[in-house]
Amino acid sequence: MEHAATPSWAMLAYLASGVLFILALRGLSSPASSRAGNRYGMIGMLIAVVTTLVTHQIAALPEILAAIAIGGGIGWVIARKIAMTDMPQLVAAFHSLVGLAAVLVGWAAYLNPEAFGILGADGLINPVSRVEAGLGIAIGAITFSGSVIAFLKLAGKMSGAPILLPARHVINLGALLAILGLIGYFTLDQQVWVIATITVLSFIIGFLLIIPIGGADMPVVVSMLNSYSGWAAAAMGFTLHNTAMIITGALVGSSGAILSYIMCKAMNRSFISVIAGGFGADASAGGGEAREQRPWKRGSAEDAAYMLGEAEKVIIIPGYGMAVSQAQHALREMADLLKAKGVEVKYAIHPVAGRMPGHMNVLLAEAQVPYDEVFELEDINSEFATADVAFIIGANDVVNPAAKTDKSSPIYGMPVFDVDKAKQVFFIKRSMGGVGYAGVDNDVFYMDQTLMLLADAKKMVEDINKGLAH
Repeated sequence: MEHAATPSWAMLAYLASGVLFILALRGLSSPASSRAGNRYGMIGMLIAVVTTLVTHQIAALPEILAAIAIGGGIGWVIARKIAMTDMPQLVAAFHSLVGLAAVLVGWAAYLNPEAFGILGADGLINPVSRVEAGLGIAIGAITFSGSVIAFLKLAGKMSGAPILLPARHVINLGALLAILGLIGYFTLDQQVWVIATITVLSFIIGFLLIIPIGGADMPVVVSMLNSYSGWAAAAMGFTLHNTAMIITGALVGSSGAILSYIMCKAMNRSFISVIAGGFGADASAGGGEAREQRPWKRGSAEDAAYMLGEAEKVIIIPGYGMAVSQAQHALREMADLLKAKGVEVKYAIHPVAGRMPGHMNVLLAEAQVPYDEVFELEDINSEFATADVAFIIGANDVVNPAAKTDKSSPIYGMPVFDVDKAKQVFFIKRSMGGVGYAGVDNDVFYMDQTLMLLADAKKMVEDINKGLAH
């Protein structure tokens, strides 16, 4: 790999890629412009890849094209087959691949520094390049192992409950300080044991950082791992002397960090405590099984259809249960039937609904729900007092009053929808035996104005639609 002066046209191409990536992020900030944002990102990446291939002697072109074909083919098949329900764990899996790529590039630079143009006059790797490679490997390894744990939790292959190790904060802090110290020592001694120890410790710390984080914080974890993957890519961009990679990594890293911070604010969480597993430490404190001995009312699709048809204003709160049952299309049909009867229909989306940022927005957009009917928590929460019906489909923690009243609850302090102020509440869930992802019971189940609609969400909404159609 040669690192002669980058041609002026290539610098301009990388600059154009950076601008397109910024436009992509801006477009992805709204469902209405998300498709345009995706296109900008795709064009920017195409320009960056082609420019890199033309200006760097990386490998034979047939090898590169074969690698692109294999990777692109796998990605195409996965994208075609993946269900929207599985999107969070897919994102986590992709983050793990970015982290692993950073580790492999760092090791490749260490094993063949001449090809990367990072050898000094003394025949050793430049100290600055050692820092870049060490940081890239460390961040990449943390991203990889952390993303694997997040994938296992989201996919249900591992318990979503926090796994708490004794003195975990001391262990984590000690391991992180050891990694930073070894990266510093790596500038003085480039023996293989140093970089190998950095790699192993980083894999371990990524694992330890994620296992104590409870399921309710998973959207923040996914966003945080996205940020890590960006910083890993940026660090490798310095090692590869690739401007576009530095720009892209910095954009992903900073935007992921900002999004994580915004989500923590929306949950009334400390960003540092979430990263350190602080919330997970208390996730079992308010956890309890659903208290089925308390009186509750069971409703039917016929009851719901009649009351919805008589309402003037209905607010729908979707959650992960809607995603699991793929009920978004039936839900939009229900909204259309209600609007045909003159009912005002709005959708209320919590910042951490689902298992990744924007999960509910993506599902509703897939069902072609009009963007102007979808509202964030702070924009619609005051309207529940004037709503005839709060229609909760598959959500739980985001409507739990314990967040406002129970200081022992693990979700205490998290802003939630004021569904208790609505005249009537319909709550769709599979059974009374289950609790939310945070593991806490929900007082909304037992309110006087609540009717529990116990069934698969899609089947229940379809039955409601039959009642509305008659």
